[in-house]
Amino acid sequence: MTNLKMNESIIQKKIKEKIRSIPDYPKPGILFRDITTLLKQPEGVYDSVEIALEKLAGIRFNKVAGIDSRGFIFGAAISYAQKKGFIPIRKKNKLPGQVISEEYNLEYGTDELELHVDAIDENDQILLVDDLIATGGTAIAAVNLIKRLKGNVAACCFVVGLPDLGGISKLKKNGVDVISICNFDGH
Repeated sequence: MTNLKMNESIIQKKIKEKIRSIPDYPKPGILFRDITTLLKQPEGVYDSVEIALEKLAGIRFNKVAGIDSRGFIFGAAISYAQKKGFIPIRKKNKLPGQVISEEYNLEYGTDELELHVDAIDENDQILLVDDLIATGGTAIAAVNLIKRLKGNVAACCFVVGLPDLGGISKLKKNGVDVISICNFDGH
């Protein structure tokens, strides 16, 4: 992370430029922020993780939870770099064994997340990771799952923040620290 702090805003701008915007996907009126264009470039993944690690300095956590599926990419990389355990929070019917579930609303429908009942020990400090925060439905469902298993959310970390859609504010109102690598105005 040499000179990362000095170059952070330049790197964040480069990351933002690598994220494709697709209008009217998955339905009319939605402007989808597609990170696949970021992922295909090695420096895109590397720089995103390095900035996340820099922003996470001082936040204490002992496990990383990634939200299905793009949260697995960045969450696993952070987990590896920090030598912490990784917990997958999956969409419905993707985990074997005993799970708890939480339904949530999306901008364009509803869905459900699941978590293994033995994934979190009481008072674990969890870093929750996903690629994007919009209205907050997915992240809040994941936070609720963690809390139901008596874990604590140390912070949430996202590559993309869409603050105008309210999810960041909702998480903060619930006492959760939010880190986003780059923010987009509007939706």
